[in-house]
Amino acid sequence: MQKAAQTISVWQDEVPLGASKMELTDELVSFSLRAEVDPGPDPRRRPISDSEVEALAERLHREAEGDALWIFAYGSLIWKPDFDAVESRIGAVTGWHRSFCLEIARWRGSQTQPGLMLALKRGGYCKAIVFRLADHDRLGQIRRMLRREVGSLEDAATIRWIRVQTTQGPVRALVFWADPKGERVTSKLPLETVARVLARACGHMGSCAEYLYLTVKHLEEWGIRDRNLWQLQKLVADEIRAIHKLDGAVP
Repeated sequence: MQKAAQTISVWQDEVPLGASKMELTDELVSFSLRAEVDPGPDPRRRPISDSEVEALAERLHREAEGDALWIFAYGSLIWKPDFDAVESRIGAVTGWHRSFCLEIARWRGSQTQPGLMLALKRGGYCKAIVFRLADHDRLGQIRRMLRREVGSLEDAATIRWIRVQTTQGPVRALVFWADPKGERVTSKLPLETVARVLARACGHMGSCAEYLYLTVKHLEEWGIRDRNLWQLQKLVADEIRAIHKLDGAVP
């Protein structure tokens, strides 16, 4: 699968990659990992039923209107997709930006140390990857993504169709966790506060620092540098060093 061209003239206002390297490394991330037990579903939220997943999958399949089905991947779907992609491109959307705004007490967080996960919030700009799904078993692929991304019917409200600009023209793409609502959503936390959470939170699926590291690393491989995430990875690296009293011996 060929990656899109790395030089895109209309997007040259971003932070240049240059020669700088990530300060958050595999070695530092390893200090954030620990064994945690899966606490199971949140008892305050009713899990989405099989019939609701099926109805939602069929609705999204119809809404695709027989066109190519694209997925806008701005976080973990970049490096851990759960679909069969036959094409991928760099794409950008206006009116949305990445934000660690979704509080979690499982997966990469716990009841004693809740974490934060990425979602898209209103405003700004986001550059990421769009994947085109294979035409075979599209309904089955949509079901798999729903079971991964949507835990309750309430979560389904964060699924949206958005217009993504690519070098080969605009595409209509499906995106998950856009403009989440509710008591779990934080608002405008300073990056320093977010970094303190990400450096400490860990659940049965891994740590928040690992999630940040993998997202930034894979965006870098595509030639994409998100300003906030780049600053966050440095802040999280500093936090981990401070927590574990590490010096320059750890890369």
